[in-house]
Amino acid sequence: MSVQPATTTESARFAVPQPGTKLYDFLFGLPLIAWYAAYFSAQAPMLLADIAAIASGRSSAMLLLDACSKSASVLFAAVMVGLVVIRRPATTGARGFIPKAVAFLGAFLGVAILSLPHQTISWPLQLLSTVLVLGGMGFAVYALMWLGRSISVMSEARNLVTGGPYGIVRHPLYLGEEIALVGLTLQFLSPMAVVVFAMQLSLQLFRMGYEEQVMREVFPEYSGYALRVKRLVPGLY
Repeated sequence: MSVQPATTTESARFAVPQPGTKLYDFLFGLPLIAWYAAYFSAQAPMLLADIAAIASGRSSAMLLLDACSKSASVLFAAVMVGLVVIRRPATTGARGFIPKAVAFLGAFLGVAILSLPHQTISWPLQLLSTVLVLGGMGFAVYALMWLGRSISVMSEARNLVTGGPYGIVRHPLYLGEEIALVGLTLQFLSPMAVVVFAMQLSLQLFRMGYEEQVMREVFPEYSGYALRVKRLVPGLY
């Protein structure tokens, strides 16, 4: 008895997703989605506890600020997951293992600070920490909304965004994250926390370099944009 060859439809059903397709991009983003979904799940109960305390009349200036910073963090995680799900497939990306490793560690190393012992700090330092986390996360969410479906974690090119916060610095999302991470580091202030932050910041700077290289290859106008807009600190760097 002869065996009939598989039809085109049957073969396509078991085809491996190809780079540049929406399915491939979604599968590649699943670890990131899981990471931020877990972060959202961890932060949401604490935010609800703050809201319950405020509703019961036990509010204070610090509790209100803490609730605002947690709200910004939860919103950031929710927006990040949503945009990764609906983002455009990448046109191209940095080649090789090192750019991918740098992007991964730069994105997630800062969370290691949460595993360190929480320090008792003065009220002014606690206030500064909360304001930095709130301001940094708020600015990061603002950058995410402008970036929209062009969001990338690895060094990939999807679309060139130059408006809104991207007209202030070339990497406003990273700027917001770093500001928030400074605030977080203050809550766990120790030599190890400072070392982790310094390592994460160094990786982010390398990550920016790889991203800019990819953007220059895909978008010829990026070089002119980079001449007009500083990388991370307006007017300085």
